[in-house]
Amino acid sequence: MQRRTFIQSVGVAAMLPAEGKETAPHYYLLEQYYLKNGTQAARIADYLKNGPIEASARLGVPGPRFVLEAVAAPHMPQIACISAYASIDEMRDARKKLSADSKLQAALAQWETGEEPPYESYSEVLLEAAPYAPPLEAATPGKPRIFELRLYHSPTEKQLKALHERFAGPEIKIFHRNGIHPVLYSSTLIGPSKPNLVYLTPFDDLAAREKAWAAFGADPDWIKARAESIAKAGQISSTMQISLFKGAAYSPLR
Repeated sequence: MQRRTFIQSVGVAAMLPAEGKETAPHYYLLEQYYLKNGTQAARIADYLKNGPIEASARLGVPGPRFVLEAVAAPHMPQIACISAYASIDEMRDARKKLSADSKLQAALAQWETGEEPPYESYSEVLLEAAPYAPPLEAATPGKPRIFELRLYHSPTEKQLKALHERFAGPEIKIFHRNGIHPVLYSSTLIGPSKPNLVYLTPFDDLAAREKAWAAFGADPDWIKARAESIAKAGQISSTMQISLFKGAAYSPLR
């Protein structure tokens, strides 16, 4: 599978990173484990620490970068993991090496042992990084933060293109001015709610999140940019999904 020619379809030179600078991954894998109250949360934490996180570091292959615990989401409790890849081949090779690792398989067997199943259900969504996405390394380990995962659904691919153009143009600058600094921008390549724009934003706490979004919503430049995009391409974001997470204590980036 080859990466889609998204840059060509969007046609915005400003979206491309400057030559010589580190670029963002081309793909993210979003894994979501839907749990129930009881032992499942503690068990999956042990598995992720002693399984995929440990094995990927030991084998030198990509693995979970963010491990997030739901604070407010349609299904709770929930654990979300985000891994980053330069290519589909890199993802395939990493998963092949991890599946062949005896220590990881032992951790998996231990996780699945017991009367209660390890989770209620599980999903995977493959995200394609937007050309203007920052390097994931810009998010550094530290104090656990609040993470907001947003999905904007566009009615058509044409309107999704306009949404990406607005983000790559004025919107991100207005974000940053008001204390909103997403660590990834993407669209779903394989998964539900297409076409869409998906992005993840850390905040120090819930109060900082509320303050930043209030400032953004009142920003005259944002009000102008939104009105101009609607006049040009219609309502380019028709529905929104928002989930709040906190960085797990064992997350490589949090």
